Amino acid sequence: MQDVVLVLDCGATNVRAIAVDSQGNVIARESTPNTSEPDKANSHWHIWSLDAILERLAGCCRIIIPQLSSYKIRAITVTTFGVDGTLVDAKGDLLYPIISWKCPRTTPIVENIEHYFSAEKLQTISGVGKFNFNTLYKLIWLKENHSTLYDKAHAWLFISSLINYRLTGVMSTDRTMAGTSQLLNIHHEQFSGEILDAISIPESLFPELVYAGEQIGTLIPEAAKKLNLPSGIPVISSGHDTQFALFGSGADLNQPILSSGTWEILMVRASHVNTHILPYYAGSTCELDARKGIFNPGLQWLASGILEWIRQLFWQGISPSEAYLQMIHEALSVPPGANNLRMNCRLLTSEAGWCGITLDTERRHFYRAALEALGYQLKQNLSLLEKISGFHAKELVLVGGGSRNHLWNQIKADILNLPIKVLNESETTVLGASFFAWFGVGYYKSSEQAREQFSYHYELYTPGEHQEAYNLLFKNFIQE
Repeated sequence: MQDVVLVLDCGATNVRAIAVDSQGNVIARESTPNTSEPDKANSHWHIWSLDAILERLAGCCRIIIPQLSSYKIRAITVTTFGVDGTLVDAKGDLLYPIISWKCPRTTPIVENIEHYFSAEKLQTISGVGKFNFNTLYKLIWLKENHSTLYDKAHAWLFISSLINYRLTGVMSTDRTMAGTSQLLNIHHEQFSGEILDAISIPESLFPELVYAGEQIGTLIPEAAKKLNLPSGIPVISSGHDTQFALFGSGADLNQPILSSGTWEILMVRASHVNTHILPYYAGSTCELDARKGIFNPGLQWLASGILEWIRQLFWQGISPSEAYLQMIHEALSVPPGANNLRMNCRLLTSEAGWCGITLDTERRHFYRAALEALGYQLKQNLSLLEKISGFHAKELVLVGGGSRNHLWNQIKADILNLPIKVLNESETTVLGASFFAWFGVGYYKSSEQAREQFSYHYELYTPGEHQEAYNLLFKNFIQE
């Protein structure tokens, strides 16, 4: 009988159950849509229903378990989106609904955070950027609006820990989830007494931190029955999906990874981070890696969202898939520099806009100029990331939907003057979580050894004939 681990992946748009063998091969999978719900207190607010999420996970499990009759499930591990959670009583019952990261109720808290703590100092200590969905702001909002809940609260559980508690009956805090909260001293990898004191929250509110690969408990009979599984299966800690996607991508230390989608997120696994300079750069953040003693500094900016806007503006009435094929084909005929058309992609500032439009400017020029401007922004941000963590990039690994655009990939390679490796693997989060699960049950001596069993495949883009032209154009870009 072969062995598998079961990864329960709770994403913002889909909930999935995926069985993975010891070589990283997906044996069975099932998914179902996931969505937040409007809060009864305010229709503009968003909450998550824990019961609904658990039922979706159970439904996925009930479908794939019959496919695993010839396999032994060695472990279960849970990965989720970050920051969200809620207060629970000693029985683990929710004292308030789980406020979704999409909910706008915390925006005023962010705008007035200086009443509690210096925003600059917050990021210097925690590493995490000033995002309105951070756990810190949810705790303050509850304090200001439902302060009596804290008298009843036994613990704050992040959403992964809420699921793990329902599976095992054990309260814990996934370390990578805590790393997204803006509540830690990231350098000490512990909750910051200075931050918690400022918002009058005791550290005892948070159960013990558990590391990725640690066993939280075993599957209790009640949960086993719902999932159509035998009880007693070890439940191994994983946590925040971003960290496990990084590890699952095969990234080594100081090897930057770009996740390219509506937003581009540039991150690196590094042993050093200078959090003192993070507050000076919009979109910067730093979270704890899945491995102890390693950090994941990163920067994010709007990317494919801009390209989608251009598609809707100039390629109307065509299906998106067909439109993008046309856009790429037309832009290939435009030389580097897009006939002097330039885009400033700082869309949230008054500096945003286009320069160099003439009567000869066509839609293909707009698209090419956007690809180039986003490439220049990537070059600037990669240089900044190198400064933050003291490394020198030798290549860039690219994942996500944007990596399917071969023209954009080549432009990036030319602008960066670096090889770009496009990973032909979409299940990086599940892979990363499974590697730690195999390590957690003693199948491998380390998560790295588990990762070595998987065969990664890349498509390589190297700097081409336009590299020198882009080097000159970039100098003009930064001067502007």
